Amino acid sequence: MSDQGDDLVLSELNDSELVEQMMDDLYDGLKDEIAEAVRILLDRGWVPYDILTKSLVLGMQIVGDDFRDGILFVPEVLRAAQAMKGGMFILKPLLVETGAPKMGKMVIGTVKGDIHDIGKNLVAMMMEGAGFEIIDLGINNPAEDYINTAIAENCDIIGMSALLTTTMPYMKVVIDQLTEMGKRQDYIVLVGGAPLNDEFGKAIGADAYCDDAAIAVETAKSMIARKHNQA
Repeated sequence: MSDQGDDLVLSELNDSELVEQMMDDLYDGLKDEIAEAVRILLDRGWVPYDILTKSLVLGMQIVGDDFRDGILFVPEVLRAAQAMKGGMFILKPLLVETGAPKMGKMVIGTVKGDIHDIGKNLVAMMMEGAGFEIIDLGINNPAEDYINTAIAENCDIIGMSALLTTTMPYMKVVIDQLTEMGKRQDYIVLVGGAPLNDEFGKAIGADAYCDDAAIAVETAKSMIARKHNQA
């Protein structure tokens, strides 16, 4: 935890210096420092949405880029995502109060029969870091969990993860059920997991296969933008 000396240093920085320091602290996974900086900016009259987009989201984008390029690895990204959560814990209720815009809403989970969740958790945290609202269903989810949640919560994206070759075909069950209900076009469907590939994603009718969390964020952003433009 940050001691009083660290807090004093942060409070003495001007706004632009503090934002730069937040990006560095996020990169280093310093959760307490992030929370303290968020409080300082709020005290200075910053709008919660600006704190989110101009410091945390930009900082996580750097983390995501370096993860994609092989500079950072899963443990470091998880630490950065946890630090992001320290800031989001403070900002989330304020963002709800102010009706701040979001990138989109995603329901995510590991499919039925599969209990692996490290990759799924990483995607969820990176997506939240990019400004998406995330509903995490956890592990071992039947089709109904994805579909009912997507409908009830008015989601834009359904994200499915699998780590076993025996469970990855279940993703098609979810997509087929959406199709049968006449709701397939209502959602962007993203799939991921170690045994999957682009060819499998296309074969089951997903909108995209995402090789890692950074690619998932980039893909979601571009597909949401396209969806909004079409609308």
